[in-house]
Amino acid sequence: MTDPLPNRISRWLAWVAGAVILFGCAVPITIDVLMRYFFNRSAVDSFEISGYGLAACIGLGLAYTVTTKAHIRVDFLVAKLPFPLRAACDLAAACALAVVAVALAWFAWGTLSHSYAMGARSMSTLQIPIVIPQGLWWIGLFWFACMAVLAPVQAVLRLLRGDRAGFEAAIGSADLDAEITEAVHAAGERP
Repeated sequence: MTDPLPNRISRWLAWVAGAVILFGCAVPITIDVLMRYFFNRSAVDSFEISGYGLAACIGLGLAYTVTTKAHIRVDFLVAKLPFPLRAACDLAAACALAVVAVALAWFAWGTLSHSYAMGARSMSTLQIPIVIPQGLWWIGLFWFACMAVLAPVQAVLRLLRGDRAGFEAAIGSADLDAEITEAVHAAGERP
């Protein structure tokens, strides 16, 4: 079974987030450290660039945590409940995450549009238009909100069809055996 398109997009954005960390943070910091060591001066403003890279990376990677259920859940009590109560708790948690994700995307859009309207630039020597890093950050938060809203909707539709396993796969917490099986399967897909 192939991954649905939203999951593939989330995985692609997570890869972009990894590239941002590698090339947007690690490379400028390395250049900056080497320049300071050998020439006693800085070539790039690595602190500013890495801050933007980190914000973009977090935004771009959040949706992947929703699609893979990689976010941290403390559900030792919920896991012991009968399915109807557990499903209600899982659905409440997924809806709460969706509300938070939508709020983050909404307020990030306000910040981005305000920066655009002001023509805001960084205060460093680089004078980077702030809408560039904020735009990457917002794209990630927007997609996170989309995936966070989609997850409980899909779960409810699966539950209405009587697909209890599909509901658990969408928003239920994975048990240890399922996580081990998924990790083994993911390791087998690598070249």
